[in-house]
Amino acid sequence: MANKASMIVDKDFVIGEIDKRIYGSFIEHLGRAVYGGIYEPDHPSANEDGFRQDVLELIQALQVPIVRYPGGNFVSGYNWEDGVGPVHERKRRLELAWRTIEPNTFGTNEFLDWCRKAGTEAMMAVNLGTRGPDEARELLEYTNHPSGTYLSDLRAKHGYKDPHNIKTWCLGNEMDGPWQIGHKTAEEYGRVAVETAKVMKWVDPTIELVACGSSNIGMKTFPEWEATVLDHTYDHVEYISLHQYYGNGSQDTPTFLARSVQMDQFIHTVISTSDYIKAKKRSKKDMMLSFDEWNVWYHSHEHDSKLDPWQVAPPQLEDVYNHEDALLVGCMIISLLKRADRVKMACMAQLVNVIAPIMTANGGGAWKQTIYYPYLHASVYGRGKALVPLIHSPKYDTKEITDVPYLEAIAVHNEDKQEITIFAVNRHLEESLPLSVDLRSFGACTLIEHIVLEHDDLKAVNTEQQPDHVKPHNRGTAAVEEGSVTASLGKASWNVIRLKLKA
Repeated sequence: MANKASMIVDKDFVIGEIDKRIYGSFIEHLGRAVYGGIYEPDHPSANEDGFRQDVLELIQALQVPIVRYPGGNFVSGYNWEDGVGPVHERKRRLELAWRTIEPNTFGTNEFLDWCRKAGTEAMMAVNLGTRGPDEARELLEYTNHPSGTYLSDLRAKHGYKDPHNIKTWCLGNEMDGPWQIGHKTAEEYGRVAVETAKVMKWVDPTIELVACGSSNIGMKTFPEWEATVLDHTYDHVEYISLHQYYGNGSQDTPTFLARSVQMDQFIHTVISTSDYIKAKKRSKKDMMLSFDEWNVWYHSHEHDSKLDPWQVAPPQLEDVYNHEDALLVGCMIISLLKRADRVKMACMAQLVNVIAPIMTANGGGAWKQTIYYPYLHASVYGRGKALVPLIHSPKYDTKEITDVPYLEAIAVHNEDKQEITIFAVNRHLEESLPLSVDLRSFGACTLIEHIVLEHDDLKAVNTEQQPDHVKPHNRGTAAVEEGSVTASLGKASWNVIRLKLKA
């Protein structure tokens, strides 16, 4: 049996209040995320708007607080005007980012209608690839201005008299990437981003803006990109974005499960860079982080390379997730929560079909992938204050990453519900991990439940035929005695230990 792990949690050692938007997601006009995912008018479950009700129910259960749209790489070549007004008058376009045909039967107003049905808010991205400040201010005027101008009245003509009041906006997408339509240097992007930010806030001073950070930690321009961009935009934006995906193409699972250690370093570096610009500008404002693309992504690469171009909604980026993927997703969520003081928004990319927790069949069923469960548990039970986890754990080394703790964990205190939730991953692939958690500062508490996601086969997946092949149970071993929680965390397992505080 592996060495024991311990954790001390004190009610006064608070990392920060968790912004619910840390549990956001992402819908891009890519593959079957929209067409065949959230929107399929001919589906048996479709409502009067063409939204799949079976998918809506799975999303509502996740309590997704915010959804980024319409991209992603897609937005850098998107004309928002193509997606509003009478559907029969909309233009079919070549979509160059993913080499498909975009029919534009689903656009801005449809997305915002869907958000209301899903119980979520919109994080809208503007095109700073082929377009710029003028397009951004016009889209904002169309969505948010009350009335009395051409664009606000055009929205009313399209059936939306009241403004949509979108509060969160992304200034482009991954503009540091050579693959991006309209790719820019940091200096070029910083200049257009600050001018776009200024004009957008002149239209609506109440909005919050996200500037593009690096596309991933491996970019050669990281973190110089962040420093240059923030040097231009610091006084005009509220967030800098982070994007990161991980894969296990080499089938080295110990290294794969350690990738969240690198995610911790990524977040730390962006915070440090932001704080350098804060000091340079003598600013009193802390720059917050929006980790608005994150997930596991590698399974679909070979399939996508064989797709013929110029199809409408082909099956792109449809990763079928296994049990070990769910473990890393759990570790990545914990990484976000460990910096809840600065990471205020995050978006699992994406929500349906495209590297997603939910999969569908066109005309058929919808089911939960393995990664659905840690996302669900964190979103539902991870609201409140993130607490500093003082952890002692046995460690292991890989060729790339050293001193990797077998225990990855965080605790959340929900004062309103008088609950504590411990999220924990045992990275050990062969042995269970005994855990003790010191909670004496909270006084007496009782166990609500110990949820466990585990499977003997790390490569086990869920399918339409076997949708529950990998699913959690609440038969965990956690027990409470005199301010201490003990549990045996099964090998390669995701654990949610829920506790009720006594008044």
